Parts: sequence; C-alpha cells; structure tokens
Amino acid sequence: MDTHSVDTLTKHEQILRHIEDLKLGSRISVRKIAKNMEVSEGTAYRAIKEAENQGLVSTKERIGTVRVEKKLRQNIDKLTFAEVVNMVDGQVLGGAKGLHKTLHKFVIGAMEQDAMMRYIEAGSLLIVGNRNKAHLCALEQGAGVLITGGFNTSPDVKVLADELELPIISSSYDTFTVASMINRAIYDRLIKKKIMLVEDILASGAALFALKANSTLKDWQRMSEDTGYSRFPVVDEWNRIIGVVTSKDMVGASIQQSVDKLMTRNPLTVSPQTSVASAAHMMVWEGIELLPVVDTNRKIVGVLNRSDILKAMQSIQKQPQNGETFEDLIWSGMEEVRDEKGKLQFHGVITPQMTNHLGTVSEGVLTTLMTQAAYRIVQEHKKGDLVMDNMSTYFLKPLQIDSKIEIRPTIIEVSRKFGKIDVEIYHAGALVSKAMLTAQVI
Repeated sequence: MDTHSVDTLTKHEQILRHIEDLKLGSRISVRKIAKNMEVSEGTAYRAIKEAENQGLVSTKERIGTVRVEKKLRQNIDKLTFAEVVNMVDGQVLGGAKGLHKTLHKFVIGAMEQDAMMRYIEAGSLLIVGNRNKAHLCALEQGAGVLITGGFNTSPDVKVLADELELPIISSSYDTFTVASMINRAIYDRLIKKKIMLVEDILASGAALFALKANSTLKDWQRMSEDTGYSRFPVVDEWNRIIGVVTSKDMVGASIQQSVDKLMTRNPLTVSPQTSVASAAHMMVWEGIELLPVVDTNRKIVGVLNRSDILKAMQSIQKQPQNGETFEDLIWSGMEEVRDEKGKLQFHGVITPQMTNHLGTVSEGVLTTLMTQAAYRIVQEHKKGDLVMDNMSTYFLKPLQIDSKIEIRPTIIEVSRKFGKIDVEIYHAGALVSKAMLTAQVI
C-alpha cells in the first residue's frame, strides 16, 4: 500500500497548495485567503505563517506579504534583495516588486563609471554612493543598487527601478560596513550548505510504503515480499504516523491480527530539517533501524534506514569545505606527524586568536584540539564518525601565545559502537592538559 495514493487534504494543506500555485510577486492577505478558500481568518493566518516558514512567502514592512521563490538547499548561498534590506536596515526607494529576486554577486562602485560597468551584470547588486548616473546604468544592466551613506536618488531612477522591478535600496551604513555584512551572510550560508539535512537524502518521488492501523499480518507479509523490507511505519487515515512494525512484532501473530495491536506506538521521528548527524546519533543511541520523517502536522513524508544514513555520512566526508567553522579554523594550524614508532601525533602553535583575556590559551580551544585529535586517530582504526558521549578534562599548566605544542592521542579501546581515547597535550616536554573521551561510533 502506497500512502501517496490516499491524498486527503486538510483545509490548512489546501491553503498551502493554493499559495504555492500563486504567481511570484502576488500579494497575499489573511482576509483575501479566508474569503477565497472559505475558511476562518485564524485558519488562514496559521497557513500563511506556515508558508512563511517554508519560504513560500515573505512579509516586509510597508509592502505586506508576497509570494516569493522558494529557496532551494543548493541555492542557500544566494541572498534575496529583501534579505539585504533587512541586513543593512535599508529603505526601499524603488523597485519593491523585485525584492524577492536573488543576487548572484555584489560590486563595489569605487571606480570610474566606465570601469564599473564592466563588472556589472544582470542579478548583481551595485554598492555605491550618491552617483545618479551609476544608479541608472546599473538598472539598465539588470542590477539592483544599494546606496550607502543614507543618500537618496533622482525621481527618474526610482521610476526606472519600478518599471524594471529592480530594487533601489538606501542604507545609512558606509560601503565597507555594508560589504562586510553581505560577505558575512554569504559565508554563514556556505557553512549551512555544508551541513547535510534529512531532506537532502530523502529520495524525491520515491514510493513510500506504509501500513494502516487495520492492516493485518497478511498485508505485512505481502508488502514485505513486494518490497524486500521487514520494517514499516503505521499511519492513520490522515497519513499521520502512529507506530512502527517489524518482523519481531509479527512472531506468533495470527494471520488476521491487525498491526495496531502489535506495533510499537509513538515511535521516534525526525523532521526534514533535522541534520543527518543528529538522525544518525538517534539511530545508534536508540538501537533502531527505521526512522520515520514527518512534517509539522506529523504526516509521514518518508523513512530513513541505516543504509541511507551510512551512505550520507560517507558522502559528507567527500564534500568540499565551503565555509570554515570555528573548529576548522582552530585545527587548521595543526600538522600531522609520526614519532619513531610510527604513532600519530599533531604539532602546532598557539595563535593569538586561541587565547583568553589573560593572554593564556582558552580552555575551550584546548578541549576542541583534544577532541579533534581523538576523532582523527579513531579514523585510522575504524572508518566512521564519532559522536561525543563524555569527556573528563584536566588543565595542568597555562600556555602562552606562540607556545609550540604536541598533541598525543592514544586509543584505549574501539568496539563496533563505542570508542575510548586518551589525549595528552605537551609543551617543552611537560604535560599541560589531558583528557579521557568516550564516544559513539557511527
């Protein structure tokens, strides 16, 4: 039985479908939706809020709620003009209908106009001062304009912006501050893009096999033969998850026994926005093989099994590092070396960024260094990721800026599911900190 074959939509879901079908740039109001869909204003309001959470609409001051292009995960590093307005506390001088459009790059107009135009293309954002000619030329090239220093622009520029639906934004910040803000936002998005979510590994359009509460052992056997699986989610008439049934649950059951008497009720679930690492941790920690994926209404949208998670975790290892996290930055200065016995060690230097207000190394940085060293030595013995369970740390001596350190990790034990690692940090032959870690192996 394919749960997609039963498509009973609630009023809430009907409104979401209606919003999804609207043309980009369409204005949306609670009253209008309530009237068109013949629902209460409360129902309309909740559905519009859900559409906003899903990225289907955007609400802007003085403009209202507008249908916008849903930002796909692969385009997460693209900013919309509306997001730039919020970021720089901007005022929209013209072209408000184009706020939903995405910008591909930004250009700082700190050069002569002829030279500037060589860098401007459709989908760019020109960051410039009160240079009306430059504003006009940018719009003609298909680019939006951000005017720094709080300046205004001429009426003909505003008219052209409205005609072309390209935003003209004014911000009181200076050019350097604005460029830094936008750069930081893009950088943060690159880090988010690197984090794999459950929705990234759910096969779109794949058949979703589930049993109903009144399905019998016979139905389970038929579905198991058809699919080759032995575990299935159990759903109610609205496709909401109510349980999970496995081959163990079926042992000793009569052929006409309904699965709602045999299933495990209230199973653990995840949402499409859960990270793959969290889902993996949950499956290992709870010892489960099947993890249903549900939307905000607890309607099932897919299932994950251990093989899906393992493939995804292997894929994550091959991903390029798009944006560096604090862990990446802290670890970047460490060099991998081998001692005379071939044992893995890491050498590096304490940089000014690693220190606290007293000028000695931060305890948090040392903890990160020891954790990273532990993860890397486990990789030598067992492929997979570690999820920290417990860590006992001792800080014996303070470390100054420019101190050369040696990190010496030692594996005490690694089993199929758990690892125990001892890590020591030395400076000038003296032990400065030590940690004992226990972690789960995914």
